[in-house]
Amino acid sequence: MNRIRHSLLLFLLAVAVRVNAQQLYSPNKKIELSLSQSKEKPGSWFLSVYYHGKAKTPVFSQIKLRLEREDQSFTDNLSLKSSSKPVPIKEQYTALHGKSSKRENKAQEITFAFVNTKGSKLNVVARAYNNGIAFKYEFPEKGQGPLVMKREATAFEVEDKAERWLQKFVTSYEGFYPDQKDSTLTGEWGYPALFKTGNQEPCWALLTEANVDRNYCATKLSNMLSKSSYHLEYPAATDGFNTGQVNPTLTLPWSSPWRVAIIGQLADLVESTLVEDVSKPSQLTKTDWIKPGVSSWVYWAYNHGTKDYKKLCEYIDLAARMGWPYTLMDWEWDEMTNGGTLEDAVNYAKSKGIKPLLWYNSGGAHNEVTSGPRDRLTTPESRAKEFAWLKKIGIYGVKVDFFESDKQDMMRYYLDILEDAARYELMVNFHGSTVPRGWSRTYPHLMSMEAVYGGEQYNNQEYMTTKGAWHNTLLPFTRNVIGPMDYTPVAFTNSQHAHTTTYSHELALAVLFESGIQHLADRPQGFDQLPDPAKFMLKEVPNAWDETQFLAGYPGKEVVMARRKAGLWYVAGINGEDRSKKISIPFHFLTKGKTYRAELIADGEYDSGFNVKYTTVKEGDALEVECLPRGGFTLILNEM
Repeated sequence: MNRIRHSLLLFLLAVAVRVNAQQLYSPNKKIELSLSQSKEKPGSWFLSVYYHGKAKTPVFSQIKLRLEREDQSFTDNLSLKSSSKPVPIKEQYTALHGKSSKRENKAQEITFAFVNTKGSKLNVVARAYNNGIAFKYEFPEKGQGPLVMKREATAFEVEDKAERWLQKFVTSYEGFYPDQKDSTLTGEWGYPALFKTGNQEPCWALLTEANVDRNYCATKLSNMLSKSSYHLEYPAATDGFNTGQVNPTLTLPWSSPWRVAIIGQLADLVESTLVEDVSKPSQLTKTDWIKPGVSSWVYWAYNHGTKDYKKLCEYIDLAARMGWPYTLMDWEWDEMTNGGTLEDAVNYAKSKGIKPLLWYNSGGAHNEVTSGPRDRLTTPESRAKEFAWLKKIGIYGVKVDFFESDKQDMMRYYLDILEDAARYELMVNFHGSTVPRGWSRTYPHLMSMEAVYGGEQYNNQEYMTTKGAWHNTLLPFTRNVIGPMDYTPVAFTNSQHAHTTTYSHELALAVLFESGIQHLADRPQGFDQLPDPAKFMLKEVPNAWDETQFLAGYPGKEVVMARRKAGLWYVAGINGEDRSKKISIPFHFLTKGKTYRAELIADGEYDSGFNVKYTTVKEGDALEVECLPRGGFTLILNEM
């Protein structure tokens, strides 16, 4: 009898919801989000998302809302008690580094309040932005815990014919994004996941998550059950060498991370800061010690170069010659010989006006890499001791490596490092890590994260020799959209495996790829041999930007972007294909009525050559650039 009453109640509520349904629209009315109840399973609810361009395009026909705790379920037993009126979200903030400095968190928000059959409450808070949607779960009741989450079965349904670019999941997020155009693969996939839908007008969607905190784990996507349904999964038990619990624990009240989909045209994705916009504001009151900049890096050319004091000094000298503020002393600095110790190297760097950064193995049972120093950051006491010493001897930041897991304990470890590093005014770069999840807003001294198949892979396997140019044209549409990316770009010489990108392609990566600290990879001779225009460009190029605009391109084929720092524009483009092509640069982004002096550094007649030209341009002009196979260009614009 109780079950019959409950089913009747669900039916009556469903009718009421349909009659009084509220659709949520973005401020520009291009994104539509609505809530519906399953006809097949009353008590099961889902969101639907549409893009309004030339036509109404379904982006996600269903986003199934499903949570399950060990003590009770919030899946197909939910009654909608109320839905709030849409409320505007409007917030402005300044970012110390990234693709733009002035940010606006602007959306419409609605809260759906549910109860399950036991009377326990679940809220779904949803937002519609001009360039996407975000939603999160809330358990609003107080005083309960610890509780264990059994699973989150949130699932994103995409149309069968959608084109998709997905990276096979590995804990380091180091892989390619192959195009699944003619056939859809099943498997486990890492964030971000790129989809293209629509008939009359293409609509793009980039799926990820943001604002992961101590109260949850990070998740991944899986379509093992259905090819076009991507549900969230917790980390595998084997991640982190079987350390840490798979199922996160929580206390009430509780909020999940934001589930984020950046939606629109390619410019909407590339220019988006949505992952950071929805994340918790900065927790730091004093930030004048956080300084973005370029760094020299010994590891790419000499994997064990930090052991060698004299070799390391060559990279300190390189940074001084190029005017870069930093040099990174990578792994094995605790084994340094050949004329000096770490303290000697630090003192030498300081004598040249260079700020040293230092590598650490994250240590602990979650990784089995023996290279040191390791196990110095695993406890609050050891971190405090180490960071105090680093501050004393003059270290400005740390690179922490080999995390190997996205479980809740590892999310807490990341945040512990960030919070303790801030106390000693140390900037942080996470390597062998998870992808960005908005932490650079909350902790702006998080300058970068790896989580990319980057330049160091020329040391490891031959894949970058044949796939590097193609891969480079995918990253601005995928990985680098969601946060800073420590790809370690720009190499003109070869490491263990040769690169087949042109010199001008490599030069352009310093602009195309965004990282709060940009580690430029090549050996000193590679930079010293450059002609003056290319060398001067690398001496002056910013790596924290006031504005970013996507100009042209397509994943895997080519990409052209413009970035502005104060009054200076840098436009960079690369060719990801094995054929010559002409790439057109539109100048609609320039200030009307102004004329700009333009210096173009493009491909020469052969891979290692440059063709430098000078001209003037203004708003409304276009410039066509000849690119070699796997080539590129950089254009510097200065108002006259």
